[in-house]
Amino acid sequence: MKGSNLGLVDVPKNAGPLELVAESEPAPGGSWQAAFIDDGKNTIASQLVERLREAIVSGQLEAGAKINLLRAREIFSVSLSPLREALARLIPDGLVTFEDNRGYRVAPVSVSNLREITRLRGEFEALALRQAIASAPPEWEGDVMRALHRLNTAERNAADPATLEHWEALHRDFHLSLLSGCGMPLLLGFCRTLLNLNDRYRRSFLVSTSGDRNVGMEHSEIAQGAAARDAEFACARLREHIQRTGSNLASHLADRIAP
Repeated sequence: MKGSNLGLVDVPKNAGPLELVAESEPAPGGSWQAAFIDDGKNTIASQLVERLREAIVSGQLEAGAKINLLRAREIFSVSLSPLREALARLIPDGLVTFEDNRGYRVAPVSVSNLREITRLRGEFEALALRQAIASAPPEWEGDVMRALHRLNTAERNAADPATLEHWEALHRDFHLSLLSGCGMPLLLGFCRTLLNLNDRYRRSFLVSTSGDRNVGMEHSEIAQGAAARDAEFACARLREHIQRTGSNLASHLADRIAP
């Protein structure tokens, strides 16, 4: 799963073909060097969390690579304190690891990790959807159908990374809209974390294939079942959708990442 390491990770001089080497510095004035503003609501650490999360999920930071704090501090123009806080906040999300005397690393990826994420998503998202169908207010149905329309009308072209990023954001919004009416904040938090972890694998898959099935039809079936308050149908379609996606990703990445 390759990408630009943005200069934040340590890369050995004899890096092999599977190790990422920064091709260039981040463009001045780009999103990575945009100024941080602590307005009391969004602290510098919180803003760093979101930028680092996107870099990891999108594959711009190589899985398993050591994060160079001094280099990251220079790129973001921040002190070490908010940088360490941001990295620490990404550990519970499974995106960053920390070892004594070795520092922070981007969390590794593996087929076994993907299979675990897929299984947990099937269980937790189906539970949240079932609860939403049982208790969400009527306006939840409209939210789901609007999210579906935005997703199904969005372009997804492997030759245009911008369309993939936009589609991924809408795809995430659609899945979260299904779960948003569950009224269980802890469960919804687990589902968000699993979506983030799953997206690390999805991004690599979409860049090379733009998807391999008619996911629009699958999404439509799930949404229509949810809006009709048919829990058995909607939850079954959601589980099948998640399982098929996970199986396809595992097959696609089997010879590219650790077992």
